[in-house]
Amino acid sequence: MNKKQVQQRVLQDGNPLPLDKFEWDEKTNTFSSNEDNLVLDFQGIDYCTFKTGSDCTFDTGFNCTFDTGSDCTFDTGSYCTFKTGSDCTFDTGCDCTFDTGCDCIFKTRSDCTFKTEEECVIVRRDIYEVIEIPAHTKIKLNEYRVKGYQIIDDTPIGKKVKIKVADGQILEGEIVED
Repeated sequence: MNKKQVQQRVLQDGNPLPLDKFEWDEKTNTFSSNEDNLVLDFQGIDYCTFKTGSDCTFDTGFNCTFDTGSDCTFDTGSYCTFKTGSDCTFDTGCDCTFDTGCDCIFKTRSDCTFKTEEECVIVRRDIYEVIEIPAHTKIKLNEYRVKGYQIIDDTPIGKKVKIKVADGQILEGEIVED
């Protein structure tokens, strides 16, 4: 796709985004703009990278990477990576990685990894369970047959993680004071 073709896929206030308001790298399929309030329709387009401001809505294919501000909505395929601000909504396929701010909603398939801030919970509809997540912890959901999640990394320096393990599976973790 060239820049003019991309322009037809990116709207701001219902109009195509002016060419001088974004960059498009045809070799890497990378879209970059500091603009807010964008609607990006890359449905069926895979292997794209997006760098945008806040309040954006994305509809894309698979294997995409997003580095955005807050209040964004994503409807994507699998194997996507997200680094966003707060108040984002995600409806994705499997094998996605999320590094977000607070107040985000995720509707995903399996094998997704989450790095959380404070006061986060997971509602596992596949096994009918609500899981409270320790603050500042990177987790990965277990398969649907195994309840809970695995702690990948605890971020706070000087804090310890207490982990409950049964049958070789990490079932629960919490950050405790030294």
